[in-house]
Amino acid sequence: MPRRIFITGIGIVSAIGNNIEECLISLNSCKTGIATISRLQTAHNKIPAAEVKLSNEELISILDINEGKKFYSRTALLGMLAAKEALNYSNYKYNKTLRTGLISATTVGGMNFSEQYYKDLLSSDKHKEYIETFDCGDPAERIADFLKIKDYIATVSTACSSSANAIMIGARLIKNNIIDRALVGGTDALTKFTVNGFNSLEILDPTPCKPFDANRKGLTIGEGAAYLLIESEDIAEKQNIICELKGYSNANDAFHPTASSPEGQGAYLAMKHSLDMSSVEPSTIDYINAHGTGTDINDFSEGKAIEKLFSPNIPPVSSTKAFTGHTLGAAGAIEAVLSVLSIKNQMIYPNLHFSQPIKDLSFSPVTNLIKNVEIRNVLSNSFGFGGNNTSLLFSKC
Repeated sequence: MPRRIFITGIGIVSAIGNNIEECLISLNSCKTGIATISRLQTAHNKIPAAEVKLSNEELISILDINEGKKFYSRTALLGMLAAKEALNYSNYKYNKTLRTGLISATTVGGMNFSEQYYKDLLSSDKHKEYIETFDCGDPAERIADFLKIKDYIATVSTACSSSANAIMIGARLIKNNIIDRALVGGTDALTKFTVNGFNSLEILDPTPCKPFDANRKGLTIGEGAAYLLIESEDIAEKQNIICELKGYSNANDAFHPTASSPEGQGAYLAMKHSLDMSSVEPSTIDYINAHGTGTDINDFSEGKAIEKLFSPNIPPVSSTKAFTGHTLGAAGAIEAVLSVLSIKNQMIYPNLHFSQPIKDLSFSPVTNLIKNVEIRNVLSNSFGFGGNNTSLLFSKC
């Protein structure tokens, strides 16, 4: 029988908090992290975004980094902070007999520095030390060095499903006896490139995003990082187990370079195969943490996929992106951590900013914080450009 995969550690930094405790406070008080851009220097400073409330210098101080002239991108620093919390949460101890891997996801890598110094680099070597931070693999290497993880290191970049895929890949590596445990997740910093890029696509809401609302106008860009320590059932210590990663699946509807299919076929397949893998019936899903970007196409497409799989008994659905913004390569891991916390704390998060149902969808998202309700199975959706769709199923042990 395939080895079961347990979550034993979680860590997060986002616009609603710099750690698990702070994020839970924001979730319990229904406090969004979306506000006017203040840290990133951009001409689009009237567009709302979900920024982490720590400067790079503050991150370096918190991490107590003292490594001479090494240069760390914001993406790497955010990842290091969340990854460290995940290991501390789990009471992680180095053991040379256990094979430990790091599967880390990102979309922008260290672009925050390369875009800042690009013009200078064309004419001089003044900032050449930042060139190596540009690579998408750089954050993973920095995190691995910081935490002394050496057995297996990989980077995933599949747009907005990146860190959900990192979690899935880590689980597959464990099940195939390549490693015993893995730190899995993703990190992305807010950059001019992403703000300008999504603005050029005309899918940034000029107000805080409104997932699943009839008057939605687009997404709200964000930044952050989250990691989970996953371990095989052979080594996970019972007192450290939070819940189980029971199912996962990736499916592609191959419809369009950026848009999902109107009927949500890829999203449907990802969710269905995740349930099939775990032998969990649709009727036993207690909460769906939806991808829910707030864009016209995504929310309708995902809604149709949910209807197809779960009707007539659709479970509570909400998108936490109205709290954290859309954190791109980190989104899947941030929402995975929030899904784990949903099980641990027996709570369902509200879909902030919702006011009017989408025409031709038979359900509306949860609008109030629900507490003290039995949560056994949570489905977490992450869908990326090109139809790269991933669903993760977390279950109470």
